[in-house]
Amino acid sequence: MLVSQILKGKGDLVFTTSPSETIAAVASQLHARRVGALVVLDAGGQVAGIVSERDIVRVVAEGGPASLAEPVSSCMTRDVLFAEPGETIDSLLGRMTDRRIRHLPVCHKDRLVGLISIGDLVKWKISEVEAEAEGLKSYIAAG
Repeated sequence: MLVSQILKGKGDLVFTTSPSETIAAVASQLHARRVGALVVLDAGGQVAGIVSERDIVRVVAEGGPASLAEPVSSCMTRDVLFAEPGETIDSLLGRMTDRRIRHLPVCHKDRLVGLISIGDLVKWKISEVEAEAEGLKSYIAAG
């Protein structure tokens, strides 16, 4: 299963924010949209970073409530790992597990085309394994 196939089923909607948005506003967006991360785009529309719930919890734990007024650029992850549409679920599962990350922006030719979460990958992997098991059951039953 390829990332492009997951995006066809899931859609390519990516919620984004700007580096100057406050951490409080980003936290509110995460809650309202029921997502775990937003991609941060610079003025030219290029990926500047990614900010997750985990980033916000860390900055509030370190700086207290006053840190919520800071720009998201102060806590976002700048060294973003990307996925490409032609990558497999297994390669992304390994990368995300090794790096302990939950979201990967998907880019094609330097253009943001989607966002993949670890939950998306697990869901598709389970479907893949279930389909394989059904195929094996049918094969065995047919003799």
